[in-house]
Amino acid sequence: MFLFSGSHSEKKAKRGVMEFDALLKEAAKGLVVRTDSRKILPGDCFVAMPGTSVRGIDYIPGALDRGAAYIVAPAQARDLVAPVAEKRARVAYHENPAVALGELARAHFHLPDRDLKLVGVTGTNGKTTTTYIIEHLLAATGLKVGVLGTVSYRWPGFSMNAPLTTPDCWMIHELLFNMKKADVDVAVMEVSSHALDQYRVAGLDFDAGVLTNVTQDHLDYHGDMETYFNAKSRLFTGCLRQGRPGIINYNDPYGRRLLADLDDAIGYGIGDTAIVTHQVGDKPMVQGRILSLTGQGMEIETSYKGKTWTVQSPLIGAYNAMNLLAAQAVGLQLGLTCRDMRALKDFAGVPGRLERVVNDRDLDIFVDYAHTPDALENVQHTLKSLDFKRLITVFGCGGDRDRAKRPLMARAVARYADVAVLTSDNPRSEPPEAIMDDARPGLAKAARIIEHPDRQTAITLAVAEMEPGDVLLIAGKGHEDYQQIAGTTIHFSDREAAIKAIEETR
Repeated sequence: MFLFSGSHSEKKAKRGVMEFDALLKEAAKGLVVRTDSRKILPGDCFVAMPGTSVRGIDYIPGALDRGAAYIVAPAQARDLVAPVAEKRARVAYHENPAVALGELARAHFHLPDRDLKLVGVTGTNGKTTTTYIIEHLLAATGLKVGVLGTVSYRWPGFSMNAPLTTPDCWMIHELLFNMKKADVDVAVMEVSSHALDQYRVAGLDFDAGVLTNVTQDHLDYHGDMETYFNAKSRLFTGCLRQGRPGIINYNDPYGRRLLADLDDAIGYGIGDTAIVTHQVGDKPMVQGRILSLTGQGMEIETSYKGKTWTVQSPLIGAYNAMNLLAAQAVGLQLGLTCRDMRALKDFAGVPGRLERVVNDRDLDIFVDYAHTPDALENVQHTLKSLDFKRLITVFGCGGDRDRAKRPLMARAVARYADVAVLTSDNPRSEPPEAIMDDARPGLAKAARIIEHPDRQTAITLAVAEMEPGDVLLIAGKGHEDYQQIAGTTIHFSDREAAIKAIEETR
């Protein structure tokens, strides 16, 4: 893996080339490693990370000027790096500096020496809810659980808002180190496709990995669905601890592909597994059957390896049944019993995931994070099945993101909503009106359309539209409490906006 020049150690020492194993030993002794050249302090190690728009090697001179004593550079850039760095610092060459960073972080924080189980959850939809359910299920058995996810990074006694679904590699290792210092037993992590593609989980060995589903998202980054799927698959093909199975949704077409490719895997899903087994081989299956599904919750029958038990939950929607099954599959792999699953009846839900906005007018208003076509389909289908008179859906599309999914999101809304309310989400650097123009063709078959680029105004118009028996879904931002508009971040909460709209429309 590691490439070096020179025929013997004396020559390498003179030229400043350092074997990576020696650098790992320095990291284990406390060497500080950084990927931002502006933060380098004398004696630090600078890792020249690969990038999509900039090259890490371009920042090596700045790192050296700030006193970097060690450099990790890509092997393929040796000819460019050597004249600049080898006479001023010790340089280790690696075919992928992003992977090297993970190994350095692993050594620095002594992760192999720490008895901390690690669970990774990836997929287009359901990651956050699934991690919350796993956290609840494990904590109910007396385990201390930490979570790294979209909403927050937290463990008992600590919580901070999450700037990224999956933080950068060094920060992940540092957070896990701090979890173990707090005697956390299990860490549960949402693992995004970006993080997998950028090797942010390098140096980690997962004890369990979950694939919830794969539907269209992030194609502005990945380019096509196959590349997106391959990125998700890395959690299972390169990050699981030896002998630990992937936990894969067998109802998802991409999930069945992955199940067929993996030697160690467990399927989970709803419905008969006979056809699935024919496609993916004879693999263990956590099979669910929905016994009841109402506005007050659900009852699920779960079967695994000859045992069958019943779970009750206040969550609503068939997609939440899938999240409950995934969490149970993880629990079983970590040693929980079917009796431990009873704790799921006490799990109330996740902030911003079909979260009810409690109000004194008894209006049925829900806030949800759905921001993909598939997620919009799922959450609207759930609400339409609960015998409300009409469904009113407020939605927008993010700026500087996959433009191709905008009309698809609108089409999903038109398919279910009696009233479609088109507005902005996080427009970022794009004009909200231009984003709405991209989405509008998907509303061609909508029964009724309301439009306004200001999200607060749109929500107020939606509340004013409500009649007795209607349900209002405000989709897209969920737990988020901000909007990004023209380079500025402002405070904005859909839940707070709904309460304000209720007051204004009395």
